[in-house]
Amino acid sequence: MNPDIARERENATFDVNKLTNILDGGPEKTARRREIESLVFSDPDFKEDDPNFLSRSERYDQAVRKSVQMILKLREYGIADPEEIQHYKSCVHPDRPEPLDLHLGMFLPTLLNQATPEQMDRFFMPAWNLEIIGTYAQTEMGHGTHLRGLETTATYDPATQEFVLNSPTVSSIKWWPGGLGKTSNYAIVLAQLYSLGNCHGLHAFIVQIRDISTHKPLPGIVVGDIGPKFGFHEVDNGFLKLENVRIPRENMLMKYSKVEPDGSYVKPPSAKLTYGTMVFIRSMIVGASAVALAKASTIAIRYSAVRHQSEIRAGEPEPQILDYQTQQYKLFPLLAMAYAFKFVGQYMKQTYHRISEDINHGNFSELPELHALSAGLKAFTTWETNSAIEVCRMSCGGHGYSQSSALPDIYVDFTPTCTYEGENSVMMLQTARYLVKSYRQAKAGQRLSGIVSYLNEAQNRGVQPQPVAARPTVVDVNDLSSLVEVYKLRAAILVDLAAKSIQQELQRRKSQEDAWNNSAIDLVRASDAHCHYVVVKLFADKLGEVGDTAIHSVLSTLALLYALHGITKNSGDFLQAGLLSVPQVMQISLRIKELLSQLRRNAVALVDAFDIHDKKLNSVLGRYDGNVYEHMFEWARRSPLNATEVHESFHKYLKPLRSNL
Repeated sequence: MNPDIARERENATFDVNKLTNILDGGPEKTARRREIESLVFSDPDFKEDDPNFLSRSERYDQAVRKSVQMILKLREYGIADPEEIQHYKSCVHPDRPEPLDLHLGMFLPTLLNQATPEQMDRFFMPAWNLEIIGTYAQTEMGHGTHLRGLETTATYDPATQEFVLNSPTVSSIKWWPGGLGKTSNYAIVLAQLYSLGNCHGLHAFIVQIRDISTHKPLPGIVVGDIGPKFGFHEVDNGFLKLENVRIPRENMLMKYSKVEPDGSYVKPPSAKLTYGTMVFIRSMIVGASAVALAKASTIAIRYSAVRHQSEIRAGEPEPQILDYQTQQYKLFPLLAMAYAFKFVGQYMKQTYHRISEDINHGNFSELPELHALSAGLKAFTTWETNSAIEVCRMSCGGHGYSQSSALPDIYVDFTPTCTYEGENSVMMLQTARYLVKSYRQAKAGQRLSGIVSYLNEAQNRGVQPQPVAARPTVVDVNDLSSLVEVYKLRAAILVDLAAKSIQQELQRRKSQEDAWNNSAIDLVRASDAHCHYVVVKLFADKLGEVGDTAIHSVLSTLALLYALHGITKNSGDFLQAGLLSVPQVMQISLRIKELLSQLRRNAVALVDAFDIHDKKLNSVLGRYDGNVYEHMFEWARRSPLNATEVHESFHKYLKPLRSNL
């Protein structure tokens, strides 16, 4: 054990294991997670060559081998709980994307959510047993987030009781689905449904794309891999062109809407039910943001504890770079954010499952709020995490640039979340649509419930920007509940401003659509403020569940840092709205410095509490034992370029050059 990192752990003021239990949801869950990890990490069938030294084709091949082994092992051990499957999978492919991601993460959940009992009998067990390997084909070359713009068509033919699927234009070719290029033999295809001359919008269809035995594409199917991307090296993201492909009527997912044999159409009880899988994935992405940020901050903080550099006082030994206030200011707010997002992820998972239960019992009342919340939080957490990972990488200096640090891979594999399942600006605007609708309802005297109920309070108080002196609220920058209130007021004011911007545009005789577009910057700011308030509120709420005094103390410090740091980053909003004064903002800057100093002794223990196994972290810089330099040298020597003392290029090019001079 590196003595620096050993000393950091000795100085911690709380029990790391107890905090890990809180993050996992209880000691039993921690024990079970560790048991699953040991099953994978001790299994020789999952031994792999370092992907950094493989070609893309070799990486894909290795990933498929491991995925197949994973399915066999899950069956062997009888692991069927979705959460445990996810733990097992995250160990087999240490939080890296892999070819069966969409089969496990979207194809199967879509069947569960949208298939009829008869369709479940036909498709689910073959898919569970990997006779059917599925993907989810939604995005097209010309359209992604704008679902109504998708061009793929499914036209019902009553004479044969079949749907005829077509890609009518180049831009309608399905593009990007993971596992489509080479792995899948089935796809859930989203297409515009036409029946009896009418278009009924987007619906999901189960389409066989390859022969089960030979794996060759079926007639009318043009399918393949889209080529290398920025990350996702193991995944065969693919294209799919459909040329008059006929499927039986029973292959339309008909749990909520359906086409009768004669072609008549039965509407779903809620239009948003078609997007159930997306809402599920968006909710899960919030949790994935926490995982990626936990990994990045673990690597950066552990490395900062063992790296010594420069001088604080002349003539004294080089200090740990974690002792520099600038390094603390870079990393500790990100550590606080990782904890905040962890608790938000837990909340989103619980909320999704609760509302899914309601939907199964015919209650769709909370679906619009879930849709808006999952869209906004998906955008908010992925934007913040994406920036934070890069800060962690740069805080590791030159070594953060090496693949051995794992930070480049964490960054490139996380970055696509800002786009998939909805481009983030559009997601924020979807949330804004719900906020503006709720605002107008509150203004009309309707009582709002749920997370937007603060808009009722805002109407009662007549919230609008005004000087601090005129405000009844006195902000205590050391009191988290007071800060939650300030974030709430900021959100209410920005929603109010966005709604008024639309109203002003309409008064200028702009159309509803132009008024919306001309107010889009204000609308995104309002959504961002709403999501920021939700995160701060949920972090504060979580503290109420923590009984251990030492853990409560350190988490309170993190929560306060997260809230105050968010104010300094958005101080213009708080000052402009009259929520804070300039002296208060200056007081917050001083308080942040004090909090950094308080967190210093617990920084390593706080990342240890994430309990990320070295094999999942896969980082030379973030190793638990802190022995960075020895393993960095060892890693470099394994490079294929070092397989021979003299590379063949010397004999082919460099030596002849010398003789020709």
